[in-house]
Amino acid sequence: MRSDKTKNENGTEKITDMAVVTEAAAENGAEKAEKPAPKNRKSYGKGRTGGKAPAKTAEKRVEKAAESSAPKVKIIPLGGLEQIGMNITAFEYEDTIVVVDCGLAFPTDDMLGIDLVIPDVSYLEKNIDKVKGFVITHGHEDHIGSLPYILQKVNVPVYGTKLTIGLIENKLKEHNLLKSTKRKVIKHGQSINLGCFRIEFIKTNHSIADSAALAIFTPAGVIVHTGDFKVDYTPVFGDAFDLQRFAELGKKGVLALLSDSTNAIRPGFTASERTVGKTFDAIFAEHKQNRIIVATFASNVDRVQQIISSAYKYGRKVVVEGRSMVNVIGTASELGYINIPDGTLIDIDQLKNYPDEQTVLITTGSQGESMAALSRMASNLHRKVSIKPNDVVILSSTPIPGNEKAVAKIINELSMKGAEVINQDTHVSGHACQEEIKLIYSLLHPRYALPVHGEYRHLVANRNIAMSMGIPKENTLIMSSGDVVEIGEDSCKVVDRVQAGGILVDGLGVGDVGNIVLRDRQNLAQNGIIIVVLTLEKYSNQLLAGPDIVSRGFVYVRESEDLLDDARQVVDDAVNDCLDRHVTDWGKIKNIIRDSLSDFLWKRMKRNPMILPIIMEVE
Repeated sequence: MRSDKTKNENGTEKITDMAVVTEAAAENGAEKAEKPAPKNRKSYGKGRTGGKAPAKTAEKRVEKAAESSAPKVKIIPLGGLEQIGMNITAFEYEDTIVVVDCGLAFPTDDMLGIDLVIPDVSYLEKNIDKVKGFVITHGHEDHIGSLPYILQKVNVPVYGTKLTIGLIENKLKEHNLLKSTKRKVIKHGQSINLGCFRIEFIKTNHSIADSAALAIFTPAGVIVHTGDFKVDYTPVFGDAFDLQRFAELGKKGVLALLSDSTNAIRPGFTASERTVGKTFDAIFAEHKQNRIIVATFASNVDRVQQIISSAYKYGRKVVVEGRSMVNVIGTASELGYINIPDGTLIDIDQLKNYPDEQTVLITTGSQGESMAALSRMASNLHRKVSIKPNDVVILSSTPIPGNEKAVAKIINELSMKGAEVINQDTHVSGHACQEEIKLIYSLLHPRYALPVHGEYRHLVANRNIAMSMGIPKENTLIMSSGDVVEIGEDSCKVVDRVQAGGILVDGLGVGDVGNIVLRDRQNLAQNGIIIVVLTLEKYSNQLLAGPDIVSRGFVYVRESEDLLDDARQVVDDAVNDCLDRHVTDWGKIKNIIRDSLSDFLWKRMKRNPMILPIIMEVE
């Protein structure tokens, strides 16, 4: 929505307060509050003059004055832009903040010992009185995973579709937050009023059911957030993408589009999920004498549905294994998002009662995760299932960037046990490729394009698509986490920055591991540690015992006795030198020990272990 302009007695344009209009419009369908559509493709990024003759100087001044006071909304991405994961974006106008998604990221290889990474929401905590709610696009971990942690600091209602809220409730139960958190199930096509925003849920397709795009009606105009999406004309469950609603919004006028960029570097279209079902059917028909194990993402309910359908067709019993898989499929089954024929599903303990060729295992671990069920099976660590030479293992996913080595490792382990591994044509992406992204731009005709959800190269590719669809380069903006983007009918620019970034979760500790601790862990992992222990007399500072040297992860002690003897002598000389110079400050003594030993080891071994001097005092 844009602000209405009316001329007063002096002929100047006056801005109507759209916070009031928004709520009134919401009650009446909000049609009258929506911004008019551009008249043609050439009007992208231009004002409403649409190519008319230049206005007179006085009129230009009036128009400029009106534009300067036009409503402007702030868009503040707090995560999800430099990476795939940890998606969270705040939309702010005056006393209203609405947060779209609240996801987590999984740790990178250099985050040793870290379990999860959640977004820094300091800005939301500081402005807690403005925050009206979390609006969730779908139920993937990178969009809902941080909610149990963030809701403890920012306790506001959560809005989402039926399956999305069901998956969120599973998480809230685990963290004992179910009673203290308000949840609201929203159907596709419905709208909610949050402060001066109206938010409409629009049906989309993705690799999880019940995904939604959001049309956010603001005083400055309509902003569309696609969430994660693909255009699937033949989805396994539910309706196809609501392209008609997108077209209607485009006719009335869209101020900005925040579009999924994950597959923006891929040409063409993303294949329908149903194509994977045909592949499963062919594999099941070809391997009637083998036990079949399928590893896929726990959240891909449609994929699991097709596996179960093929198993039922060929008279096989199905076992679901892996904690996250059991939780998601249980929730989806309860809510009616998956159809499991009676008698098809059996408990893993019943597996031994059926011949191998009559069973199918659906499991987690398609990304080679070390603790997932498939990895434990491949390593003979699973208590109830072992890989046999006659098994057929289907990896129904593509490796997430960074997981390629882990996936290759598990394929090798499975192959060494004699299993046949199939990973071709068993997966389709849940994200739109270039032609689908073009379709969305052509339907919505947004004035501004703000790519989201992806690494920098993906965002650039999305921006290039927007420009190819006629949006001027100056009307495209690649945001960074923490940017405060101010957007209105006449401008879209970064005006400020807020605190943003990742907070590390290690066990029950949230945020207690920072860059310094991570650096120490990396140093320990790469170079090991040497502990120097010595004892000084309390008053005289006489050396009573030591120095003794303990090493872990540096050298094999039994084969390096000469090196450690020389190191001990270096420390002994350094300590005696300190005592001769009457250095009594233990901090200085420790630094001198550390520096002397570090220099010696680097010259001798070209290694740089962590050195930890410990001084004990005896009276």
